[in-house]
Amino acid sequence: MPYIPNTDDDRRAMLDKINVKNISELFSNIPEELRLKKELNIPALSEMELLHDIQSLAKENNTKLTCFAGGGIYDHFIPSAINNIASRPEFVTAYTPYQPEVAQGTLQIIYEFQTHICRLTGMDIANASMYDGASAAAEAIILSSRVTKRDKAILSETVNPLYREVIQTYLSGHNIELITVPLKDGLTDFNRMADLIDESTACVLLGQPNFFGYIEDVQIAAESIHKVGGKMIMSINPISQAILTTPAESGADIVVGEGQPLGLPISFGGPLLGFFAVKKDLARQIPGRIAGRTKDVDGKDGFVLTLQTREQHIRREKATSNICTNQALCATIASVYCSLLGKTGLKKVALLSLENAHNTAEKIFELDGYEPYFNNPYVNEFAVKTPIPAQDIISQLVKDGVLPGIDAGRWYSKMDNCLIIAATEKRTDEDINKLINRLESINK
Repeated sequence: MPYIPNTDDDRRAMLDKINVKNISELFSNIPEELRLKKELNIPALSEMELLHDIQSLAKENNTKLTCFAGGGIYDHFIPSAINNIASRPEFVTAYTPYQPEVAQGTLQIIYEFQTHICRLTGMDIANASMYDGASAAAEAIILSSRVTKRDKAILSETVNPLYREVIQTYLSGHNIELITVPLKDGLTDFNRMADLIDESTACVLLGQPNFFGYIEDVQIAAESIHKVGGKMIMSINPISQAILTTPAESGADIVVGEGQPLGLPISFGGPLLGFFAVKKDLARQIPGRIAGRTKDVDGKDGFVLTLQTREQHIRREKATSNICTNQALCATIASVYCSLLGKTGLKKVALLSLENAHNTAEKIFELDGYEPYFNNPYVNEFAVKTPIPAQDIISQLVKDGVLPGIDAGRWYSKMDNCLIIAATEKRTDEDINKLINRLESINK
């Protein structure tokens, strides 16, 4: 057990050892107005006591729920081989591969990850080292503004509201006006969008599927924004993408998304994995880094960083982004997942998820008091109009071990009776019937 200095004498001895007068001196680099002005109420605990307290607190988490919640993070099956491979020390300890001669494995993993994303999206080039789908979407808007030299971005109200919150925060230091197009019957109001697009519009951002799970007609938006020379950004679900028209075919210039469904556990919401893909003409404008494939002096295949953030550090204010850290472990997991399943396996996961979602919806809509909130095509996620507030349903069903979905009323006014339900290939007939029985028996 490590030694913990609990007395004034102990602390004084430590400060003397490092030639510091007092603890405040350790924080001299932090501006005075940003420092905490009161003592933290932290008890002095040994390591053993602290672990006991943390473990007791962790037991309060309910980790055995049957999950029908989505909203960007999904409960997909993760093959055991993925953790066995990704937990190897050379992957777990790998960091930014600035020295290719000692980082061929890490560079190859990044290259393979980029390749999988390009194949899923149909785009020319993908990068690495995006934090999550939300920040990737924000970076896409910044890129669009920079290349078009315009300061207006349009995004749909059907884009994940958590993404929109991150975008608002992320762009607070940029001179970019964000305009939100209202939803209409669960989809983007494209007539309203067309009225808002003009010569000062840098880009349009749509989710595919959108937050409610419905399929948007992205081509309409792409045609409108391309007429004025702006960029079309799509935020996608990589699993659903296996059975939908590719973003490239839909007219996207930039594709972003959340890679968590590709083999990463839910883990209370993180860590996550953003991805970012573009057409070739935008390659030098993207954030993060790109791993390339080349030949060494002996003519053997090798991998290097072709565009990298270290150069951006040197450029400082001229950098395309301040994203610099490496998410190669999460990208490794996604690469292994895509390699294990392959094109056929990914399509099967998407089709099974679609089938489970439609079977679930069909049974729910047979219940009294439940009906579709919107009537639109969907893949594995859909919105249900409920007889009582969705949050009340969630609170009741969680007690029975079922997380029935997401309360849309958290972000959309007058939608307190909207429950967004997602199903994946993991949801068995037993799971679905359990949800149906609980919904039928709730206190109305």
